[in-house]
Amino acid sequence: MTETDLESKRPVGLKAGLEDFDYDDGRPPFILTRVELKLLSIAGVGFFLDAYDLFIINPVSTMLQYRLYDGKSLPTGLEGFLKAAANIGSVIGQFTFGYLADAFGRKAVYGKELMLIILATILSISTPTGTLSPNGSLVYLSIFRIMLGVGVGGDYPMSASVTSDRANLRKRGTMLAYIFSNQGLGSLVGSIATMLTLLAYRHVMDVEGKTSKVDGVWRIIVSLSLIPAFGTLYQRLTLAESKRYTKSRQLTENDDSSMDEKKWKEGEEDPSETKVVAVDSEAEKAPPVKAIVHKKKAHFREFLIYFSEWRHLKILIGTCMCWFLLDIAFYGINLNQNVVLQQIGFDGSKGTAWNRLFKIATGNLIITILGFVPGYYVTVLTVEYLGRKVIQIQGFLMASLFLAILAGKFHTMGKAPFVVCFAFLQFFFNFGANSTTYMYPAEVLPTRFRASAHGFSAACGKAGAIISALAFNQLSKSIGTPSVLWIFFACCIAGAVFTLLLPETKGRDPDVIDEQELMERRGR
Repeated sequence: MTETDLESKRPVGLKAGLEDFDYDDGRPPFILTRVELKLLSIAGVGFFLDAYDLFIINPVSTMLQYRLYDGKSLPTGLEGFLKAAANIGSVIGQFTFGYLADAFGRKAVYGKELMLIILATILSISTPTGTLSPNGSLVYLSIFRIMLGVGVGGDYPMSASVTSDRANLRKRGTMLAYIFSNQGLGSLVGSIATMLTLLAYRHVMDVEGKTSKVDGVWRIIVSLSLIPAFGTLYQRLTLAESKRYTKSRQLTENDDSSMDEKKWKEGEEDPSETKVVAVDSEAEKAPPVKAIVHKKKAHFREFLIYFSEWRHLKILIGTCMCWFLLDIAFYGINLNQNVVLQQIGFDGSKGTAWNRLFKIATGNLIITILGFVPGYYVTVLTVEYLGRKVIQIQGFLMASLFLAILAGKFHTMGKAPFVVCFAFLQFFFNFGANSTTYMYPAEVLPTRFRASAHGFSAACGKAGAIISALAFNQLSKSIGTPSVLWIFFACCIAGAVFTLLLPETKGRDPDVIDEQELMERRGR
């Protein structure tokens, strides 16, 4: 079926632009139209940058060892702060941009988070490692990575809402999975970019022995993320508001109006809602006339009222706790891949500085190709058939299985079995809860609260990531890495349990359910 055929099937009055494409083209969910591909390129770049910027910090921190500390390890506290900095900022960005997107509209906010990412990236690569002390350089870089995290975090609720607002119910999960799969692509490109940049510096670092030139390597790697950021900025800033969001705000205002009129008819007075209209002298004996003044409720008050009901609150608890527990394990592993690389012989413990860095980059590429990328795309292909709940529960349970194997055999497992086991762990993280925890808040909650609830859920996830980033190294030294892996195992089991609080969202339209609930409330 050609694009022309699709145009003929599009409902009358529905434009082909990105303001809305909620129509059924009759093709398999994973086959996208030109309009959907355009939206994917605009919204997906945020998650590309998320993975690129958050996971690139592993090789960058190793490079900073050679630039600032003559190859010795970074101070434990500062290393944890550097790795957690972007996640700390993400919590702020997810709360803030999620609320603003619901309160003021997606169009008013979208693109601002990308501008913040661009500014923070430029400031990060300007770190004056030659003039500041080693510790001062790490603090400087960490501060601007917090700013970077605010922008990256803001992209979570923004891109999820912008996509879910527009997608057809039959393809909504697939579209969200495609958007999120850009994390895998970002990690892959980050690994390749690191290797290519190191190859360009091989002669000056390995032959001439100028190890300090690694300072240029990490700046180039970080700055490459500016290319896709600048490439999609204009599209984000000019993206039209979706019809679904506009309708959801009208629905809320109508509900407020109906409630005001009902209170007025029943004789209830509210000084903030009514006023007395003056009458002329000839009618001064007539009773005063009350004119209704409709005041738009603050979005935060609406949010609290909606989630004061257990049927709504339990869903928010489910999305928050599942994401929190998932990120403890997921980021605990992926922000500390040096432990894994050591087990498979790619930790760069031997050779020249350049050889060590290149071996680490190669190890990261192996890990990404084996488990990271495939998991995302299996989710894309199956999410509309298996459903979100099945994928999330099986992902948690399978990840816990492989975590248990790694924990129990950590010191005795050979390289090949370890690589296979770790690859399966990564696969089921991504063909599982790492994908669906992003999708759930964007699908299960109505448009008027979608971005706020998504930001709140994502922030809970990042809180788990921060805990892992700050505590992993210390816990590994005090109780051992296998014990930490058992903690991750318990988190995955708990995540599967909390998933039971969530409904299946395949084919579910939360706005229809929300409208029915509002009608029930008006009738009371």
